[in-house]
Amino acid sequence: MAHDGGMSADVAGILAAAARGDFPAPDGSTTVLPQPNARDAGVLAFTAHSVVFLDEDPEWIRAELAAACPDPLAASMNPRFLAALMARTGRSMNTIDLLTVAGALPGAPEIALREIADQEHPRVARALAYRDEVRVWVADGGMVTLGRGVAGRMEAAVEVDEDARHRGLGRALARAARHLTPDPVVWAQQSPGNARSVRAFQAAGYRPVGGEALLTAH
Repeated sequence: MAHDGGMSADVAGILAAAARGDFPAPDGSTTVLPQPNARDAGVLAFTAHSVVFLDEDPEWIRAELAAACPDPLAASMNPRFLAALMARTGRSMNTIDLLTVAGALPGAPEIALREIADQEHPRVARALAYRDEVRVWVADGGMVTLGRGVAGRMEAAVEVDEDARHRGLGRALARAARHLTPDPVVWAQQSPGNARSVRAFQAAGYRPVGGEALLTAH
């Protein structure tokens, strides 16, 4: 499906540019692009510019945007618009995430980690539902996961055991992902309401670039 909205880049190109600090024009418009693959669909919201990547008619998408909210700066993340996308596609979504990115760091992580090699391990299997090329490392009290998510970007996620919280472990695991990534940058999403996670990733050097609502088929 040909894209609509005046931008020549695909989703991967837009993300790569955003990681460099080169964002879509803040003109209040919405770019509509095809999905990068069968799994990945959703909405990206940057400053005064949104990107909908979904294999649906761009005219229908724009009509739903206009009907959902009179403010073009807010329409793409309006619950009414997102509900229309889910109803149309049969997909679901969990939350609107804060999308962050950080550059890779040289050398080994500063925290002791052990990689889980078993692809049948429950933590690995769970991550494979959303990402490809998944690798999981565990530390005393937590874990860090890397895998290729939206449009092939390398994504990090961390988990900290309840009895290991308030010791800086989340920050250390998030920073470890920057050492472990094979790519120039690593991405991470946090629910805006999870202030603890937001603080941990920003303390580890991740910077906010926008918001994201992913539509999942499972």
